[in-house]
Amino acid sequence: MGKPFQFKQFTINQDKTAMKIGTDAVLLGAWCTVDNNLNTILDVGSGTGVISLMIAQRSDAMTIDAVEVDENAYEQTVENFENSDWGDRLYCYHATFQEFANEIYEEEETYDLIVTNPPFYNDDFETENDARNKARFTSSLSFEELVSRVAKILSKNGIFSTIIPFKEEKRFIDLANENHLFLSRVCRVQGNETSEIKRSLLEFSFQKKERKETHLVIEIGRHQYTADYISLVKDFYLKM
Repeated sequence: MGKPFQFKQFTINQDKTAMKIGTDAVLLGAWCTVDNNLNTILDVGSGTGVISLMIAQRSDAMTIDAVEVDENAYEQTVENFENSDWGDRLYCYHATFQEFANEIYEEEETYDLIVTNPPFYNDDFETENDARNKARFTSSLSFEELVSRVAKILSKNGIFSTIIPFKEEKRFIDLANENHLFLSRVCRVQGNETSEIKRSLLEFSFQKKERKETHLVIEIGRHQYTADYISLVKDFYLKM
């Protein structure tokens, strides 16, 4: 049973799903661009709903939709949305992203921000926990399918924000370019100063802009966080 995770302004129950809250989701929820021009937001593969809830805390966007294919994760997201202060702005759909995106496209609707912490299968997880592996890998959405559908339902001035393994960065950027999405922001993340770069936070739009590149180191020592990391997540974590 996963214990509830208490953030400053909301609580995440995670007992129903193998997809527990991870650093990746919190990084993305804190880092993605949220400004006043974003009225409609979509979280693809919501897991526990944490990214949507972080965005609800950060913005006044009236429509924050989530889509989740896994039934347990979908139920968990709905529960966490309903328990939050922003339940009237948050809605989760139980569907594959492919089905969902096709429907939105047919209705000629778009989103101003699409954000996703996509399922990826990583060799590091082999021994850890089979349910978690399965949660990350089943129903898995290939990067190709993800990017091509995002491009169909992103508004013309919209932003697409994601976090992926650093080793996939080049391939992902190439895929995005094929779909006329161009990198505007990137932040490469290391656990500590001596560890290798593990993750890339990426943001794309249909406009070619000058790239903003940054670098984030999470810890100086065990549970000793860097000033950069604290300033990114301090609005969310209780102990920051």
